[in-house]
Amino acid sequence: MPSTIYLTRNGLLEPLGQSQVLAYLRGLSRDYRITLITYEKDADRADSARMAAMRAECERLGIRWLPQHFRAQPKWIAPALSMVRMVWLLYREVKQQGARLIHSRSYIPAAVAMIVGRITGVPFIFDMRALWPEELITAGRLRRGSLLHRAIVAAEAACLKRAGAVVSLTHAAVAHLQRAYPAAMIWQGVAVIPTCADLDRFVPPPAPPSRIVIGCLGTVLSGWFRLDWLAAFLQVAAESDPDAVFELTTLDNAAQVRAALDPTGQLGNRMTIAPCAPDQVHTVLQRQTASVMFFTDGLSKLGSSPTRMAEILGCGMPVVANDGVGDVAYIIRKYRVGVLAESAAPDAMARAWNALLELLKDPDLRTRCRQAAEEIFSLEAGTTAYAQIYRELTAGEQSCAD
Repeated sequence: MPSTIYLTRNGLLEPLGQSQVLAYLRGLSRDYRITLITYEKDADRADSARMAAMRAECERLGIRWLPQHFRAQPKWIAPALSMVRMVWLLYREVKQQGARLIHSRSYIPAAVAMIVGRITGVPFIFDMRALWPEELITAGRLRRGSLLHRAIVAAEAACLKRAGAVVSLTHAAVAHLQRAYPAAMIWQGVAVIPTCADLDRFVPPPAPPSRIVIGCLGTVLSGWFRLDWLAAFLQVAAESDPDAVFELTTLDNAAQVRAALDPTGQLGNRMTIAPCAPDQVHTVLQRQTASVMFFTDGLSKLGSSPTRMAEILGCGMPVVANDGVGDVAYIIRKYRVGVLAESAAPDAMARAWNALLELLKDPDLRTRCRQAAEEIFSLEAGTTAYAQIYRELTAGEQSCAD
C-alpha cells in the first residue's frame, strides 16, 4: 500500500477539516497509507473529548494523524516560522514513512511540499482551494505590488509549474491562471474538483417547511460576505411575507451579526442567529426553504466554490446568490437552482425575492437541486477524481524508483 502525506494548515476539528479533508481521506485511506498533518487551533485542542474521538476515527481508518499547534500571531511572522517548522516536519515524515506522494492543501503547504519535493524527489499535489493572493488583497491584508505580494505570486507560479498535479475548485480560476501564468501552465493540466458534500447526509427532507424559512449558512463577518446585500434581502422578504422567518447558522458573534443586519430590531424574534455542530448542519438546512449567500466578487472569488452551496443543493433547496463568485452563477443558470441578485438596491432585491417566489412554485425544483448536487458536488465523484491523481503520481514515482 503506497504511503502518502496530506499536509494542511486547517484543523481537522474545524468544519472544513471535517467536510473537505477527512471526507475525502475516508475513501482514499482504503488504498493508501496516509499520514495526515493538520494545524489545530487552541480552542479545538482544548476539547479533549472531540480530540479523542477524532484520534479514534483516524485510527479506525488507518490514518496516522499528527495534529500541530496553529499559530496566527504575530501577523506574517507566525506563518513564516510555521513554514520553517513545516519543512522540517514534512521532510522527516517523507523519509521515515517512505512517502511517494505529498498532497498539499493551499499555498503555504504547497510551497513547503515543493521545497521538500526538490530535496527528496517526491511529487506533490498543489490543491489550490482558492486564489489566495487575491483573497489577501481583497481582505486588506496584502497590498498589490508590494514585496510580499511579489514573493507570494512568485511562489504561486513556481508551485504551478513544479507540481505533479494542480487541483482547482472552479473552471473560472483555471481560465484566470492560464491567462496570468502562461509559461507555468503551458504543460500543466488542472483538475477541477469543487468542494464536495456528503450527499448521503445532505438529503432533501420528506416535505418542505409549511412556511418560508430563509437560511444563511456559515460566516458573514469574514470580510468576504456582503452583509449589506443580506440585510437588504431580509428586509424585502420580511416586508413581503409577514410569516417568513430567518435562520442564520454561524459561529460569528450573534450580537455583531444582529447589529449589522437588524440595527433597529424590526426583525426581532423572526431572525435567529446560532451556531451548529458540524454533524448537525444537514438537520438545519432540511427545515429551510432557500438559502442566501452573497460574496464579494472580483479576482479573489474566481477560485471560490462555497461548501455551503453543495450542502444546500444536496438538501434539495435553491440558493439566492450573486454573480462573479467562481462557478456559482454558471451552475444556477445551467440547472435553474436559484436566483441571482443584481445589487443591494431595494428594487433589485425585490426582483430577486419575486423570482425566488416564482421558482419555489416549480414542482421539479427539489429534483433539479439534488441532481445538480450529485453531478457536481458529490463526495464520491470528488474522491474518485483525487484517487485518479494519486494513482498517476504514485505510479510515476514507483517507475522512477524502479
